[in-house]
Amino acid sequence: MNITRREFTWLIGAGVASQAIPTALGRPEERKVGYCIVGLGRIASHFMPAIVASRNARITGLVSGHRDKAERIAAQYRVPKNAIYDYQHYDEIARNPDIEAMYIALPNGMHAEYTIRAARAGKHVLCEKPMATTVNDSQAMIDACRKANKKLMIAYRCHYEPTNLRAVQLIREGSLGKIQAIESAFGFNIGPGEWRLDKKLAGGGPLMDVGIYSLNACRYLTGEEPAMLSATWSVIDKDGRFKDVEENISWTMKFPSGVVACCNTTYGAPMQGYYRVHGSKGVLQVDEAFSYQGLHLTANLEGKSADSQLTLDEPNTERDPSHFVREADHFAGCIRENKEPKSAGEEGLKDMKLMMEIYDSCKKVA
Repeated sequence: MNITRREFTWLIGAGVASQAIPTALGRPEERKVGYCIVGLGRIASHFMPAIVASRNARITGLVSGHRDKAERIAAQYRVPKNAIYDYQHYDEIARNPDIEAMYIALPNGMHAEYTIRAARAGKHVLCEKPMATTVNDSQAMIDACRKANKKLMIAYRCHYEPTNLRAVQLIREGSLGKIQAIESAFGFNIGPGEWRLDKKLAGGGPLMDVGIYSLNACRYLTGEEPAMLSATWSVIDKDGRFKDVEENISWTMKFPSGVVACCNTTYGAPMQGYYRVHGSKGVLQVDEAFSYQGLHLTANLEGKSADSQLTLDEPNTERDPSHFVREADHFAGCIRENKEPKSAGEEGLKDMKLMMEIYDSCKKVA
């Protein structure tokens, strides 16, 4: 298996380098869940190195519209050429027993079609977020997987990431006292020509891309579903990028306990992903909360300062697969042990319904 120097350095640092070498694995290759990667873009380039480091997964297939690129990647990850599919022959995955799960890394608007077809082909599905672009499509994905008796997991990697899990733990054990308010934001300055600016492919603007992190974080931090919400949006840059989707969107939510959350997302400026949780006994903040590396939790409790770097000593690299390892291994374990994923399709459906409510609220005040 060809592993880049950077990826091998990460593997050494994480103590899992031996897992990248099949002969050194404690778990036989045939017991590893075979993933087929659908779409070989940016997010897939983060997920595939994670499979190298995984204890429970391997890459056994690729789906791409670019044969040359697919063959290069197949050689790197030891995928047979006859396990490379284009989109016209996607359904032939049904005849490949080495493929057990599909990782859907396509633009949002394509998630539903290829998830449903995967389920009909008898494959489990790990789908990137947002799970789709409409509530109806999201429900259809759940229904198709349920009918085929196949598992559907949405790739909410923060649900498996130690810093976010530690924040949830501090809240649940009462270290912050009664939670009063949450603030969160995430955004970036998007370049022209991105598929994310095409509403048909993306479903919306930054809310459907990076804003979903703040929305989902408020839900897992409180452990509640919003009882009320209101939102507004705007386009400031009149440079042609935002003909189809919003540039900025801001929303507030009130939860049944009384917690109020305020969130912002943008495609018009660099906006560090973070959240801040205010409680009666102190405040907790996670910087780079939704990034692949460099997450940092700071908590000031009852006047005492506690500052912890909870990143498992992740190296400062551009491609750190560690967050995706936990995600891939969790789903593989669910398949092998016949368990429901922590972030099953219903989790994605809840966010989808809330995002549609946010858009509806924006239209009312526009």
